[in-house]
Amino acid sequence: MPKTVVIVGALDTKGVEFAFIKDLIEKEGLKTIVVDFGVMGEPYFTPQITRREVAQAGGGDLDALTSGEHKDQAMKVMAGGLAAVVRRLYEEGHLDGIIGMGGSGGTSIATTGMRMLPVGVPKVMVSTMGGGDVSAYTGTKDITFIPSIVDVAGINSISRAIYTNAAGAIAGMVKMETPPAQSEKPLVVASMFGNTTKCVDIARKVMEDAGYEVLVFHATGAGGKTMESLIQDGYILASMDITTTELADEVCGGVFSAGPERCLAASKAGIPAVLVPGCVDMANFGGIETVPDKYLQRNLYEWNPNVTLLRTNVEENMRMGKMIAAAANASTAPVTILLPLKGVSMLDSPGGRFWDPEADQACYQAIKDNLKPGIPVIEMDNNINDPPFAEKIAYTLLEMM
Repeated sequence: MPKTVVIVGALDTKGVEFAFIKDLIEKEGLKTIVVDFGVMGEPYFTPQITRREVAQAGGGDLDALTSGEHKDQAMKVMAGGLAAVVRRLYEEGHLDGIIGMGGSGGTSIATTGMRMLPVGVPKVMVSTMGGGDVSAYTGTKDITFIPSIVDVAGINSISRAIYTNAAGAIAGMVKMETPPAQSEKPLVVASMFGNTTKCVDIARKVMEDAGYEVLVFHATGAGGKTMESLIQDGYILASMDITTTELADEVCGGVFSAGPERCLAASKAGIPAVLVPGCVDMANFGGIETVPDKYLQRNLYEWNPNVTLLRTNVEENMRMGKMIAAAANASTAPVTILLPLKGVSMLDSPGGRFWDPEADQACYQAIKDNLKPGIPVIEMDNNINDPPFAEKIAYTLLEMM
């Protein structure tokens, strides 16, 4: 039985374009289901799922949305409706991949639906927004963006090639079969930064030798959010949250914040976790010219031309310590905090550029002062990247599991 590609978009303003890619996808031997979320003119062709059905799924009245006077409300209703429709199609086995096309509005609605799907389900978005920062549209999901180059407005010499590539991309993704793993191993996550790579590599090796598969996430804001999303979705058995540096960006206004609830996913999911204040010595900014004026007299390190690190101070470390303690306190599963007394990163080691025992101790003391009784805190006379400390992280997690 052929697989099915779900095509989502506004068939009133972009019907010609969707008819074009629908035909290409079907020529590849795949079925299509078209979902229309346009609210203005009549659809260019009849979809399998109409705009009225989408509006109803979003809790709205299509007739009230077609006037154009409340476009913001129409966007919310159709986005919510599309998300419900897409999720239903997937759960019923009628969605093997999804593709959308549009400008900023169409992209917002289409990707709201795409974000309802699990990681691994093929998702392609042709968008006028594709050449910029699309993180607001992708969230933590694996949506493939293809810049439309020209506006999604008719078939011309440029768009014909773009739409053909997009149809080929979704068709190829859907047709591909993921090779089976030799063995299904339980999944454990770990957070990593360049300054904690050695630690994570050692801890990962211990876990892998014990029969676990370790998924490592780069703590760049999006990385932390993605890691926590997978935990929330129930894929993960345990967590080695070694690099909680995104808290520093949340506190200092850096570019790698993952939000104020970073570190809480494992606690809320009730899975065993080891928490380490890894790389909380550094908040991240772009090039030196992007650093806020208030930090220019602080300890700054130009990691590369595009990344400038700010050494966090005592007050900032106290705030992060309280956040880590709060995450541990919320856990319904075993949790342990490990503290490296000789520094939380490669730079924060004796003689290093960010070595500041007073700031580190401020974080550690805040953790201990705000932690509920009974949660273990293990202090070791090591730098975070020393093998004994890294091995202790893994062995502690194994004991809790």
